Amino acid sequence: MLRIRQGVSQAQLAFPELSDSYISLIESDKRVPAPSVVELLATKLHCSPTYLVSGVSEEVVDGLRVTLDYAEIALQNGAAAEARARFAEVLESTDAAALPDLMHQARWGHALALEADGQLEPAITELNRLKEVASLETDRDHWARVHVALSRCLRERGDVSASVRLAEEALRQLTAVGSESTDTAVHLAATLLAALIVRGDLVRAHQLAGQLIERAERIGSPRARIWAYWEAAYVAEMRGEYDEGIAWVERALALHGEQEDPRNLCRLRLAFAGLLLRARPDQAQHAHELLLRTRDDIAASAASEIDVAWCLTTLAQAETVLGRPEKAVELASQAVEMLGDSPRRAAAWALAVLGEAYVRLGLRTEAVGVLTQTATHLETMESTRQAAQAWFDLAELFGETGAEAPRLAAYRRALNCVGL
Repeated sequence: MLRIRQGVSQAQLAFPELSDSYISLIESDKRVPAPSVVELLATKLHCSPTYLVSGVSEEVVDGLRVTLDYAEIALQNGAAAEARARFAEVLESTDAAALPDLMHQARWGHALALEADGQLEPAITELNRLKEVASLETDRDHWARVHVALSRCLRERGDVSASVRLAEEALRQLTAVGSESTDTAVHLAATLLAALIVRGDLVRAHQLAGQLIERAERIGSPRARIWAYWEAAYVAEMRGEYDEGIAWVERALALHGEQEDPRNLCRLRLAFAGLLLRARPDQAQHAHELLLRTRDDIAASAASEIDVAWCLTTLAQAETVLGRPEKAVELASQAVEMLGDSPRRAAAWALAVLGEAYVRLGLRTEAVGVLTQTATHLETMESTRQAAQAWFDLAELFGETGAEAPRLAAYRRALNCVGL
C-alpha cells in the first residue's frame, strides 16, 4: 500500500480535512471517496489520482491512451485491421483491466473495428457485451449508439427480425424517458426503418418514413434530416418511386456539407449513383464517374469491407448498364469474393448483379448458379419480397432454356416467399 510504503499513518494522511476512521473505511473498501477526496489524497501521497485508484502509473496510462488514439485514427482512416489489432492490444493489457473507462473505450472501438473489417460475428458478440453494461440513465447517446450498431450488424448478417426487435425496443425505451425528439432517437428510428426495408415490410416502412421526416424536420439538425431523407429514399426506391428517391438523396447530399463524416458521404453517393442507374439509365456515365470518385474516397475513409463491396457492386451495375458486362463480372466477382459465402445483404446484391452480367453475356449456366445462390441468401435473410423476385427471375431464365421442371420449381419458391 502506498501510504504504508511512505511511512504515513492513517491519522497523518487524514489531517486536517478528514478523519482517520474515514481513511480506514476507504482502505477496507467500505467507502467510495468522492473525486475531490481522491485528488486530495493523491496530492498528499505525491501521486496521480489515476494511480491512487487503479495502481497503474501515469506513464503506463499515457502509453495505453496513445495506443487507443492510434487505433481510433486508424479506424477513421479505413485501416480496420490495424485498428482492430491496436484496440485488442489495449483489451489484453492487465494494466488496462484496472481502468474501466479506458477499457470501455477500447471495447467500443474494437466492436466498430470488427464491423469495419467485415467480422460481423465477433462484432455482434462485442456489441452485446456493451449493450449489457450501457446505461440509458447516465449516457443516453452512447446507449443508443450501441443499439444502432448492434441492430445494423444483425441486419447485415441477415438476422433481420432480430434487428427489427432490437431497434423497436430501444426506441420504445428512449420514448419512455422523453428522448424521442433527439438526433439519437432519429438515428435509432432510421436504423429500424432500414431493417423494415430489408424485410420487405413496405407499408410500415412508408408510414415510419413519413413520421421520421416530420420528426427530423421538427428537430431541425442536419444530422437528423440526413438520416431521415436517406432512409426515405430507400423506401421510395423499394416502392418503385425512383424520382422521389433521387430527390430525397439529393436533399441529404445538400445537407452533408455541414457534417464531417466522409464514410457516410461515400455511402450517400453510392445510394445516389445506384438510384440514377435504376431511374435514369441515360445518366449511367455520370453515375459511373461518381462511383469512381467515391471508390477513391472510400479507400481513404473508415469504410468497412461491406462499404467497399457495395461500391464494387454498384460499379458493376453501372458497367452492365453501359454495355460492358465483362467488366461487370470482374467487379461483382471481386465483391462476392470479398464478402464470402455467408448470407448478407451486400453479398446477395453482389450475386444478383453478377448473375445479371452473366445473363447479358449469354452464360446461362453460370447465371443460374449465381442467381440460385442469390435467392437462397435472400430467403435465409428473411428478405421475402426480394427473394420472391429473385426466384421469379430464375423461373424466367429457366423458361428461356426450356428447363420446365426447374422453371415450375422456381415459380413455386417465389409464391412461397410471398405466402401463396
